[in-house]
Amino acid sequence: MSIGDSLAAARRQSGLSITQVSQRTCIRETIVRGIERDDYSACGGDFYARGHIRSIARTVGLDPEELVREYDSTHSPPRPIAAKDVFQPYTPVKVRERRRPNWTLALLAVLVIALGAAAIGYFTSRGHASPNGSNADASQHHAAKGATKPKASTSPAATSHATTPASLVLSIRAHPGQYSWVQLTSASGLLIFQGDIGPGGAARTWRETHTTLVVIGNPMGVTLTVDGRQHSHLGPTVLRLRCTRGGCRT
Repeated sequence: MSIGDSLAAARRQSGLSITQVSQRTCIRETIVRGIERDDYSACGGDFYARGHIRSIARTVGLDPEELVREYDSTHSPPRPIAAKDVFQPYTPVKVRERRRPNWTLALLAVLVIALGAAAIGYFTSRGHASPNGSNADASQHHAAKGATKPKASTSPAATSHATTPASLVLSIRAHPGQYSWVQLTSASGLLIFQGDIGPGGAARTWRETHTTLVVIGNPMGVTLTVDGRQHSHLGPTVLRLRCTRGGCRT
């Protein structure tokens, strides 16, 4: 029995119509009908076909992994998904990478300011000093005191705090009774996460310091939280997002 025949038989045995399966999985009815006829041309490729088979199999009560293995054995074997395959370049987008600040130059500037402040304090105190020795000693004391104050700004604690990069916090939580297939990659194509989020109530959280590419196979079944802002009802089709500290966009 083929994959489509198995899914169709399980659906009928569960008493579900194609419309009900479409509503529960957020997959279009035409795609569900095509899969039951072993026609995967409307899925958009093997990557999405596996995700649809998983969602439909869970809905009708079958083991999704067994059906996916059968799909892989009868179709081309899976290959690593690169970022360029997921995010099709409909409009070329130039990503401007944030440059790291040059802390050596910053520390040099602080040192120059400190020396300048010391020199100003020294010559100012000499201009107001009287010829006697006590005033000269006082001016030297104030100049030395002024020279030591700016050095406090270069303490390791201040430098460590300044070099701590801001991170992007992503969280995906499944709705009750729902699963979703999720993939996260870096802008350079490095795979961060690939797998299912579910059953309902399960969640995953990531902290990333660079641009993150997100693919959600069943966006209606999850809530996406980006830096504390929740996004739900994301749409019935596969969702592709580019997320940075400023937010996410398709």
